Amino acid sequence: MSLRALVKLYRVSRGKEKVGRAWKLVRESAKYAHYEPYWEFLKETFNVRAEDIKEAMRFLEESGELEIKRSTDGRRLYVLTLKDIKENPVKLDRWLGLT
Repeated sequence: MSLRALVKLYRVSRGKEKVGRAWKLVRESAKYAHYEPYWEFLKETFNVRAEDIKEAMRFLEESGELEIKRSTDGRRLYVLTLKDIKENPVKLDRWLGLT
């Protein structure tokens, strides 16, 4: 499924379904986290705005599902968080909770 379609599905979903679709969108966008410049790559290739991905990540952070990395001055580091998700899709504490 394309990123554009995932963004549309995320926008119209509600409740627990929205959390699942947000994760799907974030994981799919994390596959391309090593392309530079990242946000321009998404815009040109998939016609997805940076704000769409950031909104899903903020939603997951508010839900307690995701922790967005922050710089020393408090700014959110979205691309660094996506790179971490790509390299380590399931954290150890979540993996232990699943077993």
